[in-house]
Amino acid sequence: MPQLRYRSRSYKRTFKKTPGGKTVLHYKKKKPSKHVCASCGKVLHSVPRGRPYQIRKLSKTKKRPNRPFGGYLCSECSRDVFKKEARS
Repeated sequence: MPQLRYRSRSYKRTFKKTPGGKTVLHYKKKKPSKHVCASCGKVLHSVPRGRPYQIRKLSKTKKRPNRPFGGYLCSECSRDVFKKEARS
């Protein structure tokens, strides 16, 4: 019987074959959902999915796009914001 914390479906179950020929279950936390744009809700590109300990290992440029509102707004919505700022 697995430990209590592994019985919930918040863990992904993968079958691994050991060198001895046995098949064992490995439990892994699931990936978080994809990041979405704050205004239109579209999926953001170039923003990695991962648990905080995985994201922490990445360099700053790999965590989000290098532009204003990068990782918060999609490119189309950020373009609209820049146009509004320029017009006002």
